[in-house]
Amino acid sequence: MSTLIAPSPTAEVTTVDPTLTPSPLPSATDQTSAPTDEPTTTSPTPSAPATATTAGEDATDQAPSEGTDAPSTPSTTDGGELPTTPGGTTTTIVWEQRPAVETSQVSGLAFGVAVAALLVVAVVLALLRRRELAQEGAAGRATGVPAPAAPETAPGTPADPATAVTAVLAGDALAATPTGAAAPTGAAAPTGAPTAATPPPGTTPPAHDPASEVAFLVLLGEALIDCASPIAEVQRVLVDVAEVHGFPEAEIIALPTAVLVTLPGTSAQTAAATAGGRSFRLDQVEDVVTLAEAARTGEIGTAEATARLRMIGLAPAPYSEPVLVAGYAVYSVGLSLILGGGCLDLLVVAGLGVLVALVRRLTSARQTYFEALVVLSCAFGTSVVSLGLARLDVGVAVLPTLVPPIVMFLPGALLTTGVIDLATRQMIAGAARLAAGAMQTVLLAVGVAAAASLVGVRATVLDEEPHGVGVLGPWLGVVLFTAGVGLYHCVRRSALPWVLLVVTVAYAGQVVGGLLFGGVVSALVGAMAMTPVALYAASVRGGPPALVSFLPGFWVLVPGALALVGLTETFTTSTGGATSLLTAGATMVAVSLGVLVGLALHALGVAGADRLRRPTA
Repeated sequence: MSTLIAPSPTAEVTTVDPTLTPSPLPSATDQTSAPTDEPTTTSPTPSAPATATTAGEDATDQAPSEGTDAPSTPSTTDGGELPTTPGGTTTTIVWEQRPAVETSQVSGLAFGVAVAALLVVAVVLALLRRRELAQEGAAGRATGVPAPAAPETAPGTPADPATAVTAVLAGDALAATPTGAAAPTGAAAPTGAPTAATPPPGTTPPAHDPASEVAFLVLLGEALIDCASPIAEVQRVLVDVAEVHGFPEAEIIALPTAVLVTLPGTSAQTAAATAGGRSFRLDQVEDVVTLAEAARTGEIGTAEATARLRMIGLAPAPYSEPVLVAGYAVYSVGLSLILGGGCLDLLVVAGLGVLVALVRRLTSARQTYFEALVVLSCAFGTSVVSLGLARLDVGVAVLPTLVPPIVMFLPGALLTTGVIDLATRQMIAGAARLAAGAMQTVLLAVGVAAAASLVGVRATVLDEEPHGVGVLGPWLGVVLFTAGVGLYHCVRRSALPWVLLVVTVAYAGQVVGGLLFGGVVSALVGAMAMTPVALYAASVRGGPPALVSFLPGFWVLVPGALALVGLTETFTTSTGGATSLLTAGATMVAVSLGVLVGLALHALGVAGADRLRRPTA
């Protein structure tokens, strides 16, 4: 028994730190005070201390094996701080979720550049607004009429921010109404209003021919839906046009694929047409929205508006086919820079962009029948090249080379518009657009997954960190992206600076939001920042309708890219696909909420500015 009793003093010496191993101390004191318990309590305990002392290990290495049941043992493996209490003990801080600033991949330099870009944009907008007010004042002094410093509303009509929000959901042509609110029928026009649109005193607005009116309303609704306008906006515009033309009881039903118009009366007229089968260029979108605003204010007759709408739908692209293809290549290269692509990635993306654009232009006439096949084949071919180069390990990143060439198929704007439809209680339209966007994303994911199976590269390589060309690379990408959008989607030159401004604000807001709130909420911040700028651009004389600058902002946020990555991982053996899908869904909601918040902020800002300027008017 002496050999068993001898190690007990050594065990007592090795546990001299009571703050780390409080449990062995009572057992050692019990051994010295009650030696009669040796046969029962001492024999199992020396084995662990004996091996610890013979191995020459520190007492702190021995403590976890002896004190496994002690909850007060601190752990520093989770990276939390260990503050010391007055009693000398330590407390572990366990993070359920660390602040986004600590875990964000956005560098401090990139954050500073984004903030500087937002400040520059704010200064530019302030200078533009100041010059606009100065021009209005000079025009008022020259004509002897007070300058319209405070925009007028109809008598007895307060500035209601909620009305302004619903009035600009999809980007009305706000050039005729600088405040962003629709000019009522009885409101005094700030400039010379067309006399043809003003009814004679004491009479009602002239009623147009019901048959021609219902045909025009159906044609206008079809064009607005082809412009990707939210359904609430389409219905509001058609109701306003019918009321101005003498049909206040018109019944309008608009869906993403159909328009139904009924004009009640002695001889009721009803007409319906399919919609959503065309995809308008941005120059056509600008013409349609401008024409709708003119018809809504009574500045254009039914016959002339119908003829102009038909001409807009048949108008050819202002650029030749080689220019359109080159524009899409620039478009793809710019987006690759935004996603962090390197020099070799840009060369690959340029070549793939040319091929995808050629396929798209050759099959555009048969879009209805071959749409799914074109999407699937383009996603498959692009993925084979991108994943094949990644397997050869030639220094090509997957995400910056895979997503940009097929960015035209990403349903980011479609999904976002669907969420806006749901937010405005258009359940059928919202569900239909979300289903169409989800199907488009599934086709893209099937093509990527099939290419990954063929080449032998798992789709999880999409999560690899890209190697960019520097901090200023994404900002150069924003410029190239806007230039490519201007060429491929045929943005008018007068609208291109405003589109660049909105896209810059959207990306800068996303960078700032990514550092402060993380990936999902960054889309909300970007959309919230770009919305007031797009609405302000629409309110400036000669500025584009808000929808023209909204859509490129949606495309640069690329909410559909997250869904593409998530579905691709779902088709493989990765377990991160479900999380990516949830993140993609949250991103769609975040973008739409950002737009709604931006609309509300713009309306409140306009109402507040009018209230402050009214006493001096």
